Amino acid sequence: MATEGDSITNIRAVLTNGGIKWATNTTILFPDDGASFTNATERWNVFRPPTYVAVVRPGTENDAVAVVKLARSHGIPFLATGGRHGYGTTLGDLQNGLEIDLSQFNEVYINKTTATMTIGGGTTFADVMDPVYAAGFQIATGSCSCPGMVGVTIGAGVGRSSGVFGLIQDSLISARIILADGRLIEVSEESNSDLFWGIRGAGANFGIITSATYRLHPQINDGQAVNMDFIIPFDSAPAYFDALESYNNSLPPELASVTVIMFNETSNSAALLANWVYLGPEEKARELLAPIFNIKPTTTAISVVPWSKVVSVAGFNIDPLLCQPAKIRALYSANVRNLSAATYNTTFEQMNSFYQDHPDARGSVIQLEIFPNQKTLSVDRQSTAYPWRDALGNMIINFTWLEKNQTSATAVQKLARKIRQGFVDTSGYPGLSVYVNYAYGDESLDQIYGKENLPRLVRLKKTWDPNGIFRFSNQLP
Repeated sequence: MATEGDSITNIRAVLTNGGIKWATNTTILFPDDGASFTNATERWNVFRPPTYVAVVRPGTENDAVAVVKLARSHGIPFLATGGRHGYGTTLGDLQNGLEIDLSQFNEVYINKTTATMTIGGGTTFADVMDPVYAAGFQIATGSCSCPGMVGVTIGAGVGRSSGVFGLIQDSLISARIILADGRLIEVSEESNSDLFWGIRGAGANFGIITSATYRLHPQINDGQAVNMDFIIPFDSAPAYFDALESYNNSLPPELASVTVIMFNETSNSAALLANWVYLGPEEKARELLAPIFNIKPTTTAISVVPWSKVVSVAGFNIDPLLCQPAKIRALYSANVRNLSAATYNTTFEQMNSFYQDHPDARGSVIQLEIFPNQKTLSVDRQSTAYPWRDALGNMIINFTWLEKNQTSATAVQKLARKIRQGFVDTSGYPGLSVYVNYAYGDESLDQIYGKENLPRLVRLKKTWDPNGIFRFSNQLP
């Protein structure tokens, strides 16, 4: 039986073969390169992660193509990485493999005449937001700065501005993608349109995107957004959840919220951190949030900032904490199209008991992402492979604990599934549905990709990747 040492030796021999003429800015790393290797492979989440015995950081698109061809011809399993933020447990099916690190593909090119932006496959949201704002435009982004934009796009790309701009994938015009056979092609509505449909919702199954071009949008409210943060104490949580439910059929397209159930060290109990963002004037924002202000939160912070700074200031500047790498995170999720105060109250009470019983897991949180969907719903549901356009919220169950505490690890798995089922029961869906970027890995393919889309996606997989080269992220059969 081959050992890890054998894998390292074999991959090293393949990658360092003198006959291969790598570009001068292409880097090859192995575990004995120490910190350089660690920095290239360290992930946001270290719960059931993939492991590597080599890294290639291509400096050119030609070298990215070359490494895919090498890996395929030698039977070397691999993953391409951008922000290394993906956290589904299926990624951990890759052990002792090869990482293709796209971090050098981080260019951002904005064409003001055509109102488009082209980025490299390793570009993060942090790389994109300020240049787009400075150019006088706006684009949908995720909820934190560290994920790779392309990686988020090919799942769908939900976010605070979904109500006005739709999903991030709805702004995607075209992409350059390396296929399983090593060909580099362009996909768009006009070129390889069937694959373009598939990469917008199941993209990790079909190839490595080296660059992507997006449509930019005019700035809303002169590019200014109102960021409103609140701390809601234990006793006020029921009133807050009632207020949250009141937005069920009345959430304006410009208003979005991320509410976090967390542990409050001061009160030694569960509490809420509520972030609301309004893409419009402050006076209107205060009017729309009257139900929240009426609760009289213990802490309130309101600021008007460029839209490009929302991610950095939201949640009392929580972005650095959200982006902290190398932490154990077991994440489950469920989509909802109905907001339920009763469900959130039950979850809040469950988490409060959990915090008392498992002090080492008090970094665990529940995130209630409530994003308006008016623009998302206006796009033909059959135009992309993403099936959950009618979702109003994504409930994220994010557990963390000390690595050696098996008691907490066991409790997490039990409670996480119980909380997820509670969300499902009042979600407005007939069963579990989950945004692919938030999938844990125990869901059925129907629950991720949707029953209607799955047959077409399976046919595409057999056409474009019949041997399952791209198989470590919620693989299609």
